[in-house]
Amino acid sequence: MLKQSDLVKLKKGNAVEHFLMIRKLEVRNTKAGKEFLSLELGDKSGNINANVWNDIHGFKKVSTEGKVGDIVMVAGSIDEFQGAPQIKIKSIRLTDTSDGIKTQDFLPKSDRDPKEMEKELFNRIKQVSNTFLNKLLTNIFTGERLDKFKLAPAGKSWHHGYIHGLIEHTLEMIKICDLMCEFHPEMNRDLLIAGAILHDFGKTEELKYESAFEYGDKGKLIGHIVICALMIEEEAKKISGFPEELKNLLIHLVLSHQGKLEYASPVVPKTVEAIALYHADELSAKVNAYIGVLKSNIASDSKWTKFIHLAQTDIYRHEYSNEFEEQTNKTLFD
Repeated sequence: MLKQSDLVKLKKGNAVEHFLMIRKLEVRNTKAGKEFLSLELGDKSGNINANVWNDIHGFKKVSTEGKVGDIVMVAGSIDEFQGAPQIKIKSIRLTDTSDGIKTQDFLPKSDRDPKEMEKELFNRIKQVSNTFLNKLLTNIFTGERLDKFKLAPAGKSWHHGYIHGLIEHTLEMIKICDLMCEFHPEMNRDLLIAGAILHDFGKTEELKYESAFEYGDKGKLIGHIVICALMIEEEAKKISGFPEELKNLLIHLVLSHQGKLEYASPVVPKTVEAIALYHADELSAKVNAYIGVLKSNIASDSKWTKFIHLAQTDIYRHEYSNEFEEQTNKTLFD
């Protein structure tokens, strides 16, 4: 195992002598035309920006041979630029086999036990009483497909962007949808739960997650929504008598789960189950994303994170947890 301080535990002024993974890499030019390397580097705890200038040892090799997913050895210190933490780099080099570095040590992972999540998933599938939907789910979640599903992240960086993130996100979706069915029993629970289980299954083929999380060729050309819709169409044909309307309703859930055409959904939600699934997805994804930002941002003197472009806001760090409230009340009333 890699033994070094997590990035998120470092503060301004702390020395850096870390192996880090290249998350983003771009050669840019200053206004004066001076070439520099713009990097985002990370470990399993979070990411941080860094600029490498051409008078720094290692610049040329990293800029010409480095790529996303490579591991570099970085020496420098934690600094700030426009209120956001960054590494002030003194030297940087690409690693090789002699460093004994394992890529897996740099990939973030779910806090949940993957075996427990797998068990929970199959318990949920068993509870789908519709014979056709149950058979479809049972057929899909097996072999290599299941192995990929258990391992895959749910996103590249925004929400549940870590190993085992897809199954974690799916289980959250199931619970939210199940609760909605308690509020609205007129909804088709089996259909909605099947949609929750399958809605992001295409990400097992869309994303590459052996090193840095990236979109593969299939993901870029087709996308996880269409990948999943095609899979359902194919698997439904293998089940004798699978109702055409039921198949179309399930595919509609997958196609519309991102809610709006401008969010890459081929269609907008047109059933009550579809609108429930869309908002369940939004709730699970965005709460997880905000928590992820707070966990992975390098500490600074500000109570605000850096501006998060995907959220179109910065996020406030507060200490008002349940434990904080209990301690405050005890102090007030003792």
